[in-house]
Amino acid sequence: MSRSSKVSSKKQVLQALFEICQQRNDWHFDNDAVKRVCAKYGFGNPFDITKVDTASDLPDGIREQGFCVVHLGKGRHAFIRELQKWYHVFEDIKEHEVIQWRYRKSLLNDLDSGEATVLSFVYNQHILHDFLYEDVVASPKIYLPGRTRVDLEYKVGNETVKADKQQIEIDLTLEYQGTVTVLEAKSRFMKDFAVYQLFHPVKFYLQQASKNNIPMTSINACYVLRQSRRIRGQEYPETRVRLYLYCFDDPYRIDSLRLLRKAEYHLHRR
Repeated sequence: MSRSSKVSSKKQVLQALFEICQQRNDWHFDNDAVKRVCAKYGFGNPFDITKVDTASDLPDGIREQGFCVVHLGKGRHAFIRELQKWYHVFEDIKEHEVIQWRYRKSLLNDLDSGEATVLSFVYNQHILHDFLYEDVVASPKIYLPGRTRVDLEYKVGNETVKADKQQIEIDLTLEYQGTVTVLEAKSRFMKDFAVYQLFHPVKFYLQQASKNNIPMTSINACYVLRQSRRIRGQEYPETRVRLYLYCFDDPYRIDSLRLLRKAEYHLHRR
């Protein structure tokens, strides 16, 4: 199945789930319902259905009515009418925020395009050190990707979300001089992103810091986008990396996201 048809099938499943909820006037649904609808439409990965990282992945009918999908834990989900606050549009990169970055290619740079490879790339090339700490020889402690379950309660717009044993994924965590930074990465440039990808890990660490008396100075979140394209006449693809550093002004509101700084690195091989 091609990528385009797979995306189309996913939207069909989401639209069908939305219409089922609309007909019974109950916006909640669970993984069992997802599996039944996936089987009907021949979509082979039910666990991917509710992972809607960008607003463009939603069917037009859901977007036009202002709904999005939230996770409630233990295989439960819901549609809520807070689309504009659930997703955040990446800010434009200004000309003065573009940085020319020279680097020497390492052996494993381009073997994979996954999120872990993107983060390994920007860490190994000291782009993260420059962007986060303005110090290419800084030595942050690194905590590898992982999954955990956590109880969450927070606000988005007029909705209160309560998640019970919600599984969260953390792509990477750095700690430097008391500041914790959670990172999310994608191997393409995107228009927007679901804020929960940053908020859930931040909320988790704040809860753990309070529970275990961890003296964090501050916590923020960095979104990393890497895009490569082949240029005629060049033996290697041109690589550009966009980084956005955010914080949450209110740890109980997912819509309190605030940009701290942003930059785009244009990489040139030596």
